[in-house]
Amino acid sequence: MPVKSEANAVYENRTKNLSNDDIQVLLKEFREKITSEYAAYMNTCAHCGLCADSCHYYITDHDPKNIPAYKLGLITSVFKRFYDLIGKKAPFLVGSRQLTKEMVDEWIDSLFGRCSLCGRCAINCTMGINIPYLIRIARGALAELGLVPPGLQSTVDTAINKGNNMGISREDWLETGEWLEEELQDEVEDKKASLPIDKKGTRLLYTINPREAMFFPLSISAAGKVFYAADESWTFSSENFDVTNYGLYSGDDQAAGLMSKRLADAIQELGCQELILAECGHGFNSNRWEAQEWLSQTYGFKVRSILEVLADYIKEGRIKLDPSKNSQVVTLHDPCNLVRLGGIVEEQRFILRHAVENFVEMIPNRDKNFCCGGGGGQLAMTRFAERRIKAGKIKADQIKATGAKIVATPCHNCIDQIMELNKHYKLGIEIKTVTELAANALILKKPD
Repeated sequence: MPVKSEANAVYENRTKNLSNDDIQVLLKEFREKITSEYAAYMNTCAHCGLCADSCHYYITDHDPKNIPAYKLGLITSVFKRFYDLIGKKAPFLVGSRQLTKEMVDEWIDSLFGRCSLCGRCAINCTMGINIPYLIRIARGALAELGLVPPGLQSTVDTAINKGNNMGISREDWLETGEWLEEELQDEVEDKKASLPIDKKGTRLLYTINPREAMFFPLSISAAGKVFYAADESWTFSSENFDVTNYGLYSGDDQAAGLMSKRLADAIQELGCQELILAECGHGFNSNRWEAQEWLSQTYGFKVRSILEVLADYIKEGRIKLDPSKNSQVVTLHDPCNLVRLGGIVEEQRFILRHAVENFVEMIPNRDKNFCCGGGGGQLAMTRFAERRIKAGKIKADQIKATGAKIVATPCHNCIDQIMELNKHYKLGIEIKTVTELAANALILKKPD
């Protein structure tokens, strides 16, 4: 059971004391988020149940509440009760339901606690329903009433108020950059090697997941080493460096747009040509695909994943790799937001085939791969931690079946979740980013 905190106590009190006016506000926000496309989805589900075996929650715990169609039904039943003629006049015919306090509780438990927004159900839906988008719309309506679970909301609030989701100050970030630069210079034996910050007019502006600065600094060094080897023109921003965007998970478009706008502003202020996103699944999906819709604007610059840049370096001969430097068996976990929802599928495989000696695929893989369980804000919501770890068993079993000693995954949410699965299911593996493996395999020229 999660430890009771003041934030949890306030949240529980809020959910228990919802007024009729609160319910009406929630309904209004819910309705305003529904486009004609989503309204069509609301009336399309054939209740065939084929989505069940696509969901890692249902596969590991055959609770009917884990079936994607059930979760979707919680949303569509409310829509039909208030916005469908038959649902209003004869609710028993279409299963429409009132939005009560009890129904709100079920929304919170199912839409936040039983879904990682991984999208696997959508690609297996016979009717083509975009189930994760509808779940996110309902989450967004809950967000308007302050009903996002405290851990997830706290992460959003920290990013909004502090500039990044770990609350790292500018001074601490600059200090981190300084000592990592010194270590990079020692490693490559070149005092000219640098981790530039706020360098204007560079080709690339590179972002990070703040957890890298706090807990995984080697992944920052790895990117710097690759850029050094490629003789790249690049920089960090001292203020706006956070690739993550938990507004995607909370459903709060306004907060999500603000976080993405900071990166857009940074690239304009520094005069860079491309925004390069670190290995972060939801950060890629947010800033590459969703941000321009949230902001109602078109970017005048490219947005790419570091994986795309790395693959280009190899193809163009800008870096050389020696796969014998990574001799252990390596497998690849596909982050949902990067692969299934983001379209970055083959780049990481291309890199690994050049960077490691023995690369084996999980089965299934690519867009059919299973979610590790860490997405959708699950890692931030401790109240659902037991459920999250249990649902992660399917990923643990996938990893075991490969016989790999190293799991590469281009996402720090996935890294954190797989680290927990590694401990819980005793997998005996290492977890690394793709960039770390590439950096370890680099063949460096002697400095002039």
